[in-house]
Amino acid sequence: MRNGSVQHRPFFKVLVANRGEIALRVMRSARQLGLGVVAVYSDADRDALHVQQADQAVRIGEVLPAQSYLNIPAIIAAAKASGADAVHPGYGFLAENEDFAQACKDAGLIFIGPSPQAIEAMGNKAGAKEIMKKAGVPCVPGYQGADQGDEVMLAEAKEIGFPVMIKAVAGGGGRGMRLVTDAASFPDSLRSARSEAKAAFGDPTVILERAIQNPRHIEIQVFGDSHGNAIHLGERDCSVQRRHQKLIEEAPSPAVTPELRAKMGDVAVAAVKALRYEGAGTLEFLLDENGEFYFMEMNTRLQVEHPVTEAITGLDLVELQLRVARGEPLPVKQQDIKFSGHAIEVRLCSEDAAHDFMPQSGRMARWQVPDGVRVEHALQSGSEIPPFYDSMTAKVISHGASREEARAQLIVGLEQLTAFGVTTNQAFLMSCLRHSGFAKGEATTAFIGAHRDELLAPRADAAFDTALAGLLLYVTNPRAPSWQGGRSLAATFPLPAKIEIAGQTYELEVTRERDGSYTVAADGRQDKFEIDQLDSDAVRFSHNGVMDSAKFLRDGDRLYLQHRGVPLAVTDLTLAAPKATAANGGDGKVRAAMNGRVVAVLVKPGDRVTAGQPVLTLEAMKMEHVHKAGVDGVVAAIDVAEGEQVTTGRIVAEIGAG
Repeated sequence: MRNGSVQHRPFFKVLVANRGEIALRVMRSARQLGLGVVAVYSDADRDALHVQQADQAVRIGEVLPAQSYLNIPAIIAAAKASGADAVHPGYGFLAENEDFAQACKDAGLIFIGPSPQAIEAMGNKAGAKEIMKKAGVPCVPGYQGADQGDEVMLAEAKEIGFPVMIKAVAGGGGRGMRLVTDAASFPDSLRSARSEAKAAFGDPTVILERAIQNPRHIEIQVFGDSHGNAIHLGERDCSVQRRHQKLIEEAPSPAVTPELRAKMGDVAVAAVKALRYEGAGTLEFLLDENGEFYFMEMNTRLQVEHPVTEAITGLDLVELQLRVARGEPLPVKQQDIKFSGHAIEVRLCSEDAAHDFMPQSGRMARWQVPDGVRVEHALQSGSEIPPFYDSMTAKVISHGASREEARAQLIVGLEQLTAFGVTTNQAFLMSCLRHSGFAKGEATTAFIGAHRDELLAPRADAAFDTALAGLLLYVTNPRAPSWQGGRSLAATFPLPAKIEIAGQTYELEVTRERDGSYTVAADGRQDKFEIDQLDSDAVRFSHNGVMDSAKFLRDGDRLYLQHRGVPLAVTDLTLAAPKATAANGGDGKVRAAMNGRVVAVLVKPGDRVTAGQPVLTLEAMKMEHVHKAGVDGVVAAIDVAEGEQVTTGRIVAEIGAG
């Protein structure tokens, strides 16, 4: 024991200082221990599922995180008002904020996490690396100096040697991080990283690190308690990433041997003990092609991907957090921990993978989760996905006796999941899981970049998708003749249609044949369908002698269609007015590509610009997105100001001839 004794710290009601799926996840384990649960919410989340399912809920502010989920005084006041005596921060937002942990302590609340001192020590990447070096942990060469001047940073980057990584010292999740390949692009990348870090964490300070080429991203899950005990729960492989944010995580790693696991685990446990660390934490490493590993950072919180560790260990990590916070010793010792099978998690995000993973928001018109896999979510049909928070909407986790069994289960689970109304990365995740490189366990952090074209390739039979969409738009039209009409002696006439799928326009003709079947003609191809069953949300049909099925949702002139697991959003343009010039800015107007906040205006009226030149930067769902000029010309007007919240399609800048 420490200091001769350890004080028992009972609590009975937990406020979860977070939102969405993580809030529900924490509530589930808290209730299993007989604890009451309190939710907090912003104006955007008043009707959210985590609010509905809590015992109590307290409004903490307006929609932006700074006004709500990052508002420490409001959260402390909510705990007091509800009678909560403990606070769980979840992950993201204030989970790694030492000021929040201290504020909870000062208010007499139990903070379910490490001490403010441990958070501060490890939350700053520069300081954390120094601590790890002293503990004998291998670290990536870099610069962690206090002098953040532009010239000094460029000089240090040259000294380290390109490519280098720019990283925000605070926070995580890939925000404030840039890979820079040459000196010429360094200044712009530095500005962008600082801006994103300031917006996400309130601190623009960055460090530099040598970029390890094609590494694996390996993290070790650790736990410490107030009795001086520390354990690790093995590793997770989080190499499949986009924008430096994880998309697929698995445990164990296909690249880690039992010997390497023991070595990395011993290093991680030694670090936890040196810090006198209490609660859940994760040490993140880069594993190079030679089997050497380097410390990157420590996350002093629960991780998004904790379910894969739970699956292979049989432990409830949130329950462990709660027990440690109550002053209990860890209920397991290192020798007690056994690993069973293999688990894989994917992050279902509201984003458009085909358009540089652009965040998406809106109403999830239909949401159905599959059987046979674990789904962590806070959605129901009709849920609103607001534009102000992270784009991750759900996590899907499989667990099998082998890696291949877990991979196959997850593919089937994703095929059966339904998410209509908001574009997600569902199909992209299936492409990743099916890719031979991932199937062989060979994926590194370069996986998506190296295979992007393959992963985003259109389906082999896209023409069939077009035909099926045309058929469903025809038969679900309220004025269409019944599909159950059978044979008819009446003459039939082709019905022309015009539809749009993924920005592409298609013209086709649908004919109801005398035998009751349908023919869809497009681009010189004819597809014949026979409908066997048509319900309000699914169709069973025969095509070229093969019986098949698809899910769908008809919403006015929009059709959401899912065939063999791949979702499509279809717009009926048959009666639509011709589009005005282009949303791509060909009319000289730059339009917001998503709901977001203006974080940088890069030009001013009177500036001459060329097509493709950055004009301004929007932040949406914690990521920055540069908007560019569509034409050559002179900036006639900037219609927004930095800090302003804008909606999709709003004109933000105008470029005239000059």
